[in-house]
Amino acid sequence: MDVRAILMGLAFAVMWSSAFTSARIIVSAAPPVSALALRFLISGLLGVLIARALGQTWHLTPAQWRATIIFGICQNALYLGLNFVAMQTVEASLAAIIASTMPLLVGLASWIVFKERIGALGFAGLAAGVIGVGIIMGSRLQGGADLYGIALCVIGVIALTFATLSVRGATSGGNFLMIVGLQMLVGSVVLGVVGATTETIRIDWSWQLIAAFAYTTLIPGLAATLTWFWLVNRIGAIKAATFHFLNPFLGVTIAALILGEALRIWDIIGVIIVTLGILAVQISRQTKPD
Repeated sequence: MDVRAILMGLAFAVMWSSAFTSARIIVSAAPPVSALALRFLISGLLGVLIARALGQTWHLTPAQWRATIIFGICQNALYLGLNFVAMQTVEASLAAIIASTMPLLVGLASWIVFKERIGALGFAGLAAGVIGVGIIMGSRLQGGADLYGIALCVIGVIALTFATLSVRGATSGGNFLMIVGLQMLVGSVVLGVVGATTETIRIDWSWQLIAAFAYTTLIPGLAATLTWFWLVNRIGAIKAATFHFLNPFLGVTIAALILGEALRIWDIIGVIIVTLGILAVQISRQTKPD
């Protein structure tokens, strides 16, 4: 892994982790589902236009269309939709920590469903992840965290895990950016219907809201996606996924710096354990266990 790949991986982790903080700002001033639907509409159209400019086509293979629809519903509508709703009552740092367990859940499901061998280091990582999350959850629940909001975050990360496992290899064959753009448009349609039927549009306009919405749309929405695919193309999906181990730490740190969310001692301990667990699982998947 060269220096450029490391820098791009770090940039991706920062952009991904910061999305929870900007989302928290958005949902405090606007209806969450409708705001997310609009974000995906803009990001999706931009993605499709850029993909067309690069010569990519929307004439996808059946496997690519399946990946587009599954990811559009499970990742964009369910995972992010549930997180946006949850962050009306759940701190950005906690939502980021829960979402960061996705690599652990993928590793666990790959072992159970696909019989992938992950070795002793992988099992240790999974155990550490469970322990770390348990420490954080126990601390937050004692501190009065909203159980309903936490449940929405958990359902969301399970939906993302399902999508990740369901489309393994389905996006091969090119047209990556086009697929991503179309996924966002699928999510926008689903969320738009839900928002139109369940929400009343009331917006507390401010420069913070506008800045957070623009940032979320362009940086985590598009730039992080482009960076991720560049990284996967350069070093491979498994090595690229190693950068996810930074997400718990970065998610908590960014929320503390920008939103002033409290950093509790048990949160710090739990984040360190979860981070090490994710790293262990990712490293174990890069090597063949004995």
